[in-house]
Amino acid sequence: MKTLLLLRHAKSSWEDDLQADFDRPLNDRGYLAAPRMGAYLRLAKLAPDLILCSTARRTRETLDGVIDGLGQTPDAWLLNSLYLASPDQMLSEIAKVVPGTQSVMLIAHNPGLEALALSLIDPAIAPPRENQLLQEKYPTAALTVITFDTTNWNLPLGKGALRKFVRPKDLETD
Repeated sequence: MKTLLLLRHAKSSWEDDLQADFDRPLNDRGYLAAPRMGAYLRLAKLAPDLILCSTARRTRETLDGVIDGLGQTPDAWLLNSLYLASPDQMLSEIAKVVPGTQSVMLIAHNPGLEALALSLIDPAIAPPRENQLLQEKYPTAALTVITFDTTNWNLPLGKGALRKFVRPKDLETD
């Protein structure tokens, strides 16, 4: 059994119109959401063995926040190929993970991340609420947890079991 965690980067800043997209930092909301998602992973016992992360500034800052909330530092690969990657590009990077790794988190960008999540799950066995939320919108810092009955990381399309779809606002405690 393999567990794939797909995390969209936290909310980024558009404050500087001249800043390159790759270099955009998180905004205040993003700096709060990333550690909140990390704490959720810790409490839900979903800490990944390995994190694959785009090299864009906002994804790296999301990674830092997740690690802060998680309270531990899993192995992480920073990959240029994940910046604005297509689902196929993401699957190619995931397939490189050694079979002994049980849980992988991918921190990347939309629209590719959302398309990847939707292509991997079997909607017939997905929890209705999570499936509906995933189908509607994949907001920043949202997390999808998908499991696969496989021994390697060559993940089959449409065969994953959607376990959770968690948005930062689902974790707010005001």
